[in-house]
Amino acid sequence: MPSVVKINVLTVPAEQREVLEQRFASRAGAVEGSDGFEWFELLRPVEGTDQYLVYTRWRSEEDFQAWMNGSMKAAHGGGGAGGAEGGERPKPAASGSTLWSFEVVQQASPKS
Repeated sequence: MPSVVKINVLTVPAEQREVLEQRFASRAGAVEGSDGFEWFELLRPVEGTDQYLVYTRWRSEEDFQAWMNGSMKAAHGGGGAGGAEGGERPKPAASGSTLWSFEVVQQASPKS
């Protein structure tokens, strides 16, 4: 069964880029221990767009869904109690988000 790739397209105003990148840096390790997780990259736009790409690769759609409904949901405040101090959640750095889904059909790595 092929791996699945999820690309979250985040629209980030220029003044929020540093905030977004810092939030991702401080969450380091949040997904790495998840069953079926294979790869993560945060891609910063260079020119012509204000959209960051959050690339993750998973062993299966089921593994991705389990993460979405488990630790990711809790980390983003969907798990009920908890959250930031005083109950206030920080303002999102992104003004929009779209999730793209793909199956890995072909891949290659450098020859050793």
